[in-house]
Amino acid sequence: MAGAGAFGRNHLRVYRELEAAGLGVALVAAVEPDAARAADTAAKYGIPVFSTVDALLAADLKLNAATVAVPTVHHHAVAAALLDAGLDLLVEKPLAAKLSEADDLIERADKGKLIVQPGHLERFNPAVMAVEPQLRRPMFFESHRLSIFTPRALDVDVVLDLMIHDLDIVLTFAASPVREVRAVGLPILSPMVDIANVRVEFESGCVANFTASRVSTERVRKLRFFEPRQYVSIDYARQDLLVIGMDGSVPPEIAAAIAAGKVDAATLAKLAAAAGAAGGPGPGLSFKKPVVTPGEPLRLEIQSFVQAVRTRQEPRVTARQGRAALALALEIQASMAAHAERAGLKDFFKAG
Repeated sequence: MAGAGAFGRNHLRVYRELEAAGLGVALVAAVEPDAARAADTAAKYGIPVFSTVDALLAADLKLNAATVAVPTVHHHAVAAALLDAGLDLLVEKPLAAKLSEADDLIERADKGKLIVQPGHLERFNPAVMAVEPQLRRPMFFESHRLSIFTPRALDVDVVLDLMIHDLDIVLTFAASPVREVRAVGLPILSPMVDIANVRVEFESGCVANFTASRVSTERVRKLRFFEPRQYVSIDYARQDLLVIGMDGSVPPEIAAAIAAGKVDAATLAKLAAAAGAAGGPGPGLSFKKPVVTPGEPLRLEIQSFVQAVRTRQEPRVTARQGRAALALALEIQASMAAHAERAGLKDFFKAG
C-alpha cells in the first residue's frame, strides 16, 4: 500500500476487512513519508510502514500487488518502481499526471505482463453496474458532480479531482471517439480550477454536458442520459437507478419535463393531467426501477482488482481506459485555458 493519506486510509481499511473475512488477501506493509501518518498506520494495522518505495522493496516482503494512492504528481514514479519490481497495481485516479507518464506505465505493464487497474471508483457503483446491461445507444448525457470544499487533492484541479469519474463513465457508455470539446473553468478557493462546465461532442453525434464543482454548498453526484425511447437517471450517492421508457404518444409537455430532469412520478402525473391525459404517470410512459444490489464501490473495486490478479484476466477498468479518461481531462484543461485567454481572465486566475 503506497500512500496512507485521505483516501489511502480507505484502501487500508478495505484490505484489512478482506483479510479478516478470509478472502485470501493479506495487508503486509505500507509506504507513507509523513511521520505522523506512518506511526498511526503502523499502530492501527500492525504492519511495517516505510518512508519510501525503495525501502519497501529492499525489505523483500514477497509482495504480489499494491495500491498506489499517493498525490497524482507522484503516481508515475511510484507506480513505475513497483511495476519494475513485478507488482500488479491498482492506481488511484487519474492514472498519471501526463499522457507520456500513462503511456510509460502501460508499456512497463505490457512488458512485464502485469495488471494496472486505474481507480475509477464509479465504475463499481452498483447503480452503474446495474444499468450497463440495459444500454442501447446513449445520445445525450447530463452530469453533475458537486462537492463541499475540503483541502484534500488540491494538487490537481476539479477536472482531475472530481469530473474524471464522469468522463470515464461517459466515455465507456458512449463508446465513440471525441470530436469536439468546449470548456470553461474558474479558480474559486484554490489556485487551480475549482468549478468547471464542459460540453463534449462525440463522432457518433452523442453530446455530453458535465458540471463539476468542489466549492458547492451541497453534495450532488448524478448522471442522466437519453437513449432512443428511454431516459435513465443515476444517483451515484444513493446508488439509485430510474429508467423511464417512452413511446410516440408522450405529450410534448411531459417530454420537456423529462429533459429538464423533473422525472419524479408525482410531477409527471401533474403534468400529464395538465396536458389532458388521464390516469397513471402519463400516456406512453413506463417506469422501471432495476434491481440494484447495494455495496461499497471501493470494496467492489478492490475485490475486482484482486480477482484480476488471481486470474490474470483483464480488469474491469483497464489502463488504456484510464489513459483515455486522462486524455479527455487534459483536452478539457486546454480548452479551459483557451477560454480564459479569450475572455481575458488571466488576472482572475492570478488572484486565485
